[in-house]
Parts: sequence; C-alpha cells; structure tokens
Amino acid sequence: MRHLGIALALALSVPIAGCVQTRQFADLQFTPPQGDYRLLVMRPDVTVNSITTGGMPEPRADWTEQARANVIAALRSQQAGRGGKVQIMSRRNELAGVNEETIADLERLHSAVGNSIALHKYLGAHLPTKPRRGLDYTLGSQAVEVGRKTGFDYALFMHAEDNIVSGGRVALQVLGIAGCFVGFCAPNIGGGGQFAYASLVDLKTGEVVWFNIVQTGSQIAGIKMGDIRSPEGSAQLVDRLVGRMKPGLEVRRAMERR
Repeated sequence: MRHLGIALALALSVPIAGCVQTRQFADLQFTPPQGDYRLLVMRPDVTVNSITTGGMPEPRADWTEQARANVIAALRSQQAGRGGKVQIMSRRNELAGVNEETIADLERLHSAVGNSIALHKYLGAHLPTKPRRGLDYTLGSQAVEVGRKTGFDYALFMHAEDNIVSGGRVALQVLGIAGCFVGFCAPNIGGGGQFAYASLVDLKTGEVVWFNIVQTGSQIAGIKMGDIRSPEGSAQLVDRLVGRMKPGLEVRRAMERR
C-alpha cells in the first residue's frame, strides 16, 4: 500500500486500453554481473490487492503469500542459468552473520530509495541535484556493512504489486458498456494492473547501479497483462524485470565503437 500512490500516478500516464511498459536505468559504467560473482537476492516485497466494485484496493494475504512463493520460485529458476553464486532469501533470518533487524532496516531504506527512483526517473519529476543520465542513488553504509559481513558482491531487490479486479467491478463495467447501446455510456472505470521494479546494489559501495521498472495495465476491467498468483505470471514478470539486464550508456557506446 505504501507504493500505491506511485503506482496510481504511473497508471495515469498510460491512457491506452492495455499495455506493458518497461524501462531501465543504469550507472553509466555499469556492466551486468558475470563470471564468479556473488549475488544476494533479497526477500521480494510482494503485495496482491483485490480492486473492489467501488475501485478501492484491498490487500489479500492469501493471494500475496501465493504470489511471493511463485516469484521466489521464478527467481530461483531465472538465476540458475545466469552463473555466479546466488542466495535467494525467502525470510529475513536466513542470512548468516546478519540479524533480522538489519535486513528489515535495509529493506525499508531500499523501499524509500526505490520509490524515489520511480518517481523522479519515470514520472519526470527530475531533481535538480540528480543527473538526467545514469543513476545517482545509494543505500550507503548499511548496504556496505551487509556486503562486508557476508562477502556478497551485489544485492538484488524486487518490489511487485498486482491489482486484481473483483467480479463486481467487472460486472459494473459490463453494464456500462451495455448502456452504450441504449444511448448512455457510463465512464470507463478501468481495470487492474501491475507495478513492479527491481534494482541491483553494489555491496562494495552501496550504490544502486541498475534499476528497471515494469508497469502493466488495462482500462478494461478483467483484462490482465499477467497475474503473479500463477507460476506462469510470476515467471513472466521476473523475465520482464531482470531477464534482459543492459549495460550502462558509456559501456554500450564503447561496445558500439569496437
């Protein structure tokens, strides 16, 4: 729910009937991890809401737990083919040498930073102190300390929010469309959608070196562009978020000059 304001603002920027939007940002000199790297995948921050007939999101704990389990399974499958040594956390107490409170603090810090990146990079509310190109965000000493204690090179964070339209809301739109045939069209009440982002943090510096956002949505209630309650929908979202990690701008330009 704390991300709902960002998600709604992004939804308003997509006026078409249904689409998938994704865009990556990276440190100018970022190169995707390869070879003998060590990656810590943090416990995914997942929420699934039911959109009521009146249009209000209601969190569903059962759907959320089901979706989180699917996302973790999809991450395991996706990372298995990438190389490196990877640990995927499903609970905060799984990291040797680091207590739950430290992990919780790091998750909250990343949530604030991730929200800021989504707002200022994707919604165009540019900060005068931040460059237009690349990334200039950090988790600071907290991330560096986790890296020092565990030996991991990177931490991958993921947030995903899925909004599932209720049967009552679908029925309301059906009635609105039916009204067009008798001369009165009810306003378009909109459908559900996903808002998700992932970021890669260098645990030696604390810097966010790569960030990607995925937004899906439809103005037609009941039309879904993926559903993370299913294994297939979670695998699709994970692939959209982290399956095609691009190098930074300066690295890409250097590759083009070769």
